[in-house]
Amino acid sequence: MHVKIAAVRASAHRIPTVLPIVGTPAGGSVRVVCEVETEDGLVGVGMTARFLPLGVVAVIEKHLAPAVMGLDPRDLEAIHARLQALTSERGQTLGVNTAAVSALDLALWDLIGKAHGRTVAQLLGGRADHAECYVTFGFGAFDRDQLVEVARGLAAEQGHTGFKMLVGVAPNIGEDAARVRHVRDALGDDAVLAVDANESLSIDQATRLARLIEDCDIAWFEDPVWRNDPRDMARLRRATSIPLAAGQMDGHSSRFRQFIEGDAIDIFLPNSLFNGGMTETRRVAALAQIYDKPLSDAGGGGIYCLHHVAGFRNGTLAETHLGVEQVERAMFRAAPEPSGGRLAVPPGPGFGVELDRDVLKDTLITD
Repeated sequence: MHVKIAAVRASAHRIPTVLPIVGTPAGGSVRVVCEVETEDGLVGVGMTARFLPLGVVAVIEKHLAPAVMGLDPRDLEAIHARLQALTSERGQTLGVNTAAVSALDLALWDLIGKAHGRTVAQLLGGRADHAECYVTFGFGAFDRDQLVEVARGLAAEQGHTGFKMLVGVAPNIGEDAARVRHVRDALGDDAVLAVDANESLSIDQATRLARLIEDCDIAWFEDPVWRNDPRDMARLRRATSIPLAAGQMDGHSSRFRQFIEGDAIDIFLPNSLFNGGMTETRRVAALAQIYDKPLSDAGGGGIYCLHHVAGFRNGTLAETHLGVEQVERAMFRAAPEPSGGRLAVPPGPGFGVELDRDVLKDTLITD
């Protein structure tokens, strides 16, 4: 094939989502789509989400696209060397710049997979054609009994045995703990139950909450403290037996190195939509393997992050998310659905999904 990059396109989209029972938005509704096309018409699709979407579109189209035009999409290190010079004069690329690089990089991986007839999971190592999964369901909009109702419904309809609920959403830490305990009592001892504070708690609040729920067999405590400060993470890790997990929003390799050096983390949760793409997640996965840490994902990476969990031998659980599932069902034709507590890697090459062009037209953000 002719493998030179001939065109790069980007667009922003908003897809409405809704939580069951309460009818409020389920989050995860904004996506930036990046498409990279080669001279022979092969197209790879990447994505990022959430923040300043029109700014990300502008960065991709006005700055990154001219830099990669005419390059071979398989030359990832050469491409990233060129992008690094544009997105950060020195140090770590951050913010809108990282989001734009993430979307472009994922499109390149999709393109490479399509060119070689392999899934991205296979390109990463091909450990499995599926991943066990958990579902993020426990939003603050639900009261205690609604949490149980939703969890039981997900177990019955999709076979979920792993669940994640948000903490730091109640009026006080005591009520957060009571919500967790109510769900644990209802689901029984066999269910996997994790909690996620979305970096909303002080170190003192997180320590108190961990002590209150420590006997609930919590699989991990995710993003527990403000800014995931490695020093506070390390303090919390020494104070609790609950494993700590992080990385969904700033999970680049340098950040995980800080967590490792501070002895502050148990589970790696990179998200390729936000950390610089699958090229950066591959570095994170290697670091996780070196330090014998399990590799999962979080933060609504969806179909894209499924591939790194399935691809690497230290991959554990892939995240499904009540909001992200709705977005992907709308944006993609035949998006994978959880069944029996697992997600199958779509058999098609690349990331294995096809955009619904009609939905893209209807959801376009222009201002």
